[in-house]
Order: sequence, then structure tokens, then C-alpha cells
Amino acid sequence: MRTVVLYARSPEWRAVVERVDELMASPDFRVLKSEARTRAGFLDVPGAEPAFIKRVEVASWIRGVYARIRGSRARRSLAGAAMLEANGLAHPEPLAAMDVYQAGAIRASYLVSRALTNADSLSRFMLGPGEIKGRNVHRRKQISDTVAAQVRRLHESGLYTRDLQETNIMVEENEAGGFKVYFIDLEDFRRVANVSWDRRILNLVHLDRSIGRFLCRAARLDFLYSYLGQRPDRAAARKMIAEVKAARESIDRRKRRAAPATDQVVAPLAGGTR
Repeated sequence: MRTVVLYARSPEWRAVVERVDELMASPDFRVLKSEARTRAGFLDVPGAEPAFIKRVEVASWIRGVYARIRGSRARRSLAGAAMLEANGLAHPEPLAAMDVYQAGAIRASYLVSRALTNADSLSRFMLGPGEIKGRNVHRRKQISDTVAAQVRRLHESGLYTRDLQETNIMVEENEAGGFKVYFIDLEDFRRVANVSWDRRILNLVHLDRSIGRFLCRAARLDFLYSYLGQRPDRAAARKMIAEVKAARESIDRRKRRAAPATDQVVAPLAGGTR
């Protein structure tokens, strides 16, 4: 095995990423996610801020060769962070990144980033413990409007992501009583000269599929209007909702074909203009 450190914010963080397997096996590592090829969690680093570490293993040698050509997850995450940073969009700050090679192929990628200790995923932040905070309609709308504005700003910056869902958006409350939105899962961000309406719809539909678990149809329509910056007239709203519905049905069909026994589809946003 050969390791290549792609980035380190300081010599101290380089030392961390070079010992990353040892640190992830220690009792100090708090596991957040552990699946077949992905392991992620938090680590308190002495003398430094808490870090979030994610390791993703590559499924096969041939996929590792493809990853070397396309760019590993760690390298793409660094690129995504740079795109967001250049446009003033909040994201977890990368602290170190490393790839592991074997026989000319990438077999694993590591990303160490600053832990967002005061933020939580959109659903957990919006609902709160026991879903008590979710009953505050004014607070819920403030959060929804803030997230919608940041997604619009993302698109207006020429950026979009292939995986916009609520678990990849984190929110924290700022000192002024407002909210700060972070985009995570940095590897899926792409830059184009202009984000087309079709791409925008796909991002909005992917997000709607996930927020539908905790927001009613009226609240999700309100999110769409907040994203647009205004409520369109009735004819334009009907046309737009029809486009969203068609895109959603296409995604749902693909999801059902991919996992017919496990796919769970929430109620669609379409069905009226409120």
C-alpha cells in the first residue's frame, strides 16, 4: 500500500492523516457511520479543534483505476470545498486529505474536516428533540427560507450538487438569532457556466424527496416559492409544479427499479398551488 497526502492545513494535521487508521481504531474516535465501505465519525485532537473523519474504501481494483482517472473522493471533496469557498458558501473546512493506492489503483480515500459541533442536519435542527421545535411555525419558516435562499445562491453561483438532500445540509443558529446553512458531502459539487432549469429542478426534487418526511405539502410549496424569490402567478406556478412532478416521477421510477423492495416514496409536492 502507498499513501499520498493530497492536502494538510498544517504539519500537525498532516501527522493526523498519516496516522488516521490508528486514530480511527482508538476509543477516542466516536463513530457516526459504519457501513460496508464507509466509516465516519468524530475525533478530539489534543491542542486542536474537534475533527470529522471520513474513510471511503473503493469496491474493486477497476473502480480504483477509474477513481484515479476521474479523481478520488478526497480529491473531489477538496475541489468542492474550493468551489464553495470561492463563492462564500459555508461548508466544513478541510483539514487534511489522503488517498491509499495499491497496484496502481486508489483503494481508499480519507477526508479530515473541521467538525460542525454546533450544527445539525436540517431535519434534526428544524424539529428538535421530541419534535418540539418543529411546532414553532415561525422558526420553521425562517429556517426553510434561509435554506431556500442558500440553495438559490448556490445555483446562481454556477454550482450544483448531484446529491442535494436534507442530510447533506446542516444548520446552526448564529448569535444574532438567525441561521447559518452548511453544504456537506463536498465530492458531489460541480461547476458550470450556468445552472440550467432542468438541473435546478433535479436538485429541488431530490431535496423535496427528503424534506417531505417532516414538512407538509404547503410548507414545501412555500420552500419552492422562497427559492424563486417570489410567488409566481397561478399559470406559471401550475406549469412549474407540473415540471417538478414529472421530474419526481422519473426519479421515483428509477428508485423503484433499483430497489423495489425497500424504496420508500413520500407524498409528492405537486397537487396544487396552495
